[in-house]
Amino acid sequence: MRSVNVAELKNKLSKYLTFAKGGEEIVIRDRNLPVAKLVPFSTDEGSEEELLLVAAGKMRLPKTAVKLEELVRIPTGTVAAGAAIEALLADREESL
Repeated sequence: MRSVNVAELKNKLSKYLTFAKGGEEIVIRDRNLPVAKLVPFSTDEGSEEELLLVAAGKMRLPKTAVKLEELVRIPTGTVAAGAAIEALLADREESL
């Protein structure tokens, strides 16, 4: 793992980005105190669409994998069929 002070990082950012692309982690220091870590971005964590959303700042990838079995077990509310249809139609009218 490499370590770099902010001033050097600002002057040689491309060099340190190359290290990160190569899989290295870089500890960033401010006056020799660690303040952040530059880590490689793994593209195998999401689809192309998800990666575009991440790049646009509209989405963050999860830190841990989602367990589908636990997700399915989350209790959900119930709505009467008529009320659900009325809400859907009202929503459609608002969007016109």
